[in-house]
Amino acid sequence: MTMHTRTLGSTGPQVSALGLGCMGMSALYGDADRAESIATIHAALEAGVTLLDTGDFYGMGHNEMLIGEALRTAPAARREQALTSVKFGALRDPDGGWSGYDGRPAAVKNFAAYSLQRLGVDHIDVYRIARLDPAVPIEETVGAIAELIEKGYVRHVGLSEVGAETIRRAAATAPISDLQIEYSLISRGIEAEILPATRELGISVTAYGVLSRGLISGHFSRDRQLAANDFRAHSPRFQGENLQHNLNLVEALRKIAEQKGVSVAQIAIAWVLSRGEDIVPLVGARTRERLTESLGALDVTLEPAELAAIEDAVPADAAAGERYPAALMSQVER
Repeated sequence: MTMHTRTLGSTGPQVSALGLGCMGMSALYGDADRAESIATIHAALEAGVTLLDTGDFYGMGHNEMLIGEALRTAPAARREQALTSVKFGALRDPDGGWSGYDGRPAAVKNFAAYSLQRLGVDHIDVYRIARLDPAVPIEETVGAIAELIEKGYVRHVGLSEVGAETIRRAAATAPISDLQIEYSLISRGIEAEILPATRELGISVTAYGVLSRGLISGHFSRDRQLAANDFRAHSPRFQGENLQHNLNLVEALRKIAEQKGVSVAQIAIAWVLSRGEDIVPLVGARTRERLTESLGALDVTLEPAELAAIEDAVPADAAAGERYPAALMSQVER
């Protein structure tokens, strides 16, 4: 495995070609093993992964504290190479419910103060609101992050799940390093307007959901039982006929992967890597075994004929079902 690097936009840091999304270690995908989660973060750092992605609302702070513990117990050289990407703004209640987003400048600074404490760091490398607060102009939210940069608490401004118009408005306010947004073989909505806008403005994409929450990992089966606290139990793409349709796409992809001698997950991640040097996939591995498999994608080179075969097997818009339930899709700009 060869760890390459990519740069987040024209203003952001240099990062590893794959980042580690840590959300599943704390929330939304059923129970996780704390010791294995920390061991997985350590293994990622040891392999050269530098970008650790989290949100202050993942497990209501649990994920940041988990990463903080992993960083404290990592070798100094590995700890120093780690870059933190943090999303903020989602409002939760004690029952785990969602109450919207808060992008007011005072709230931005409040969220940052708590994240710095939980992570045990003196600065956050990339800071972004998780979803647009419809009551607060993006200029005000980004402006507050820019003030945190002036004071040394944040290094770079990021965005998350916003459309082309918001991206342009944000970029006119402060330099933007990257947009975090879902992008995979079966989630290609950014290609029409959003990706052209980020490329025009010199903004990179950190792509989450590259395995569509395990759906196109090659490890998900139709008869798998999901816990009530697993997001996928309520996700349209994992329901009934939608699930069967989507797993049929995976089987078509599996044939191509087997011909190349790689796993389904590796070919799906390699496809995202092939989309451009300005795209950094985030892998949501919760175990060292899955991390090792994902890192193997870095050694997969897809030739033009193979890329064509992949897109024939899984065309754009081939997935059945939206990527979020209707209530959550309403919070996503397109």
